[in-house]
Amino acid sequence: MASPSRHFLDLLEQHGYNFFTGVPCSLFEGVTRILDAEPRYGYVSAVREDSALGLAAGAYLGGRQPVVFMQNSGLGVSMNALVSLHQIYDIPALLAVSWRGEGGKDAPEHLIMGDVMQPFLQLLQIPYAVFDPATLGANVERLTRVMRETRRPVALVVGKGRLQS
Repeated sequence: MASPSRHFLDLLEQHGYNFFTGVPCSLFEGVTRILDAEPRYGYVSAVREDSALGLAAGAYLGGRQPVVFMQNSGLGVSMNALVSLHQIYDIPALLAVSWRGEGGKDAPEHLIMGDVMQPFLQLLQIPYAVFDPATLGANVERLTRVMRETRRPVALVVGKGRLQS
């Protein structure tokens, strides 16, 4: 049986995602390990989340369908790139956002962003779903459809333990 990370990447490929970038996060350890090990993904690691969004924009303009991996603290760092690049110029991307501080359980620096992440996504008008293995296929399908129809970013919020293996 495929690992949760392998299953997730296979699902993304089935929905046409073919450019992967982002900033490593321990909650994506399993995914990052696969992306780093298999050149077919062409994974481009970024030093900052807003840089990853710039890479994703270029990839989209070059005909690719991007996924950007980031920690939710990086979502805050990315606000300007999201609203003044991706949303203004209709550049879609799937944001896979790790939910550090979910339920008030994490290092202190993650607690506030963990608490406000969902309202923050709503404020930025970014449609999102919370990663749940039982509904993952339907959520990826829905988010991909919305992303393609609106040509705007969407987000999949990934909690601890979901994609670490």
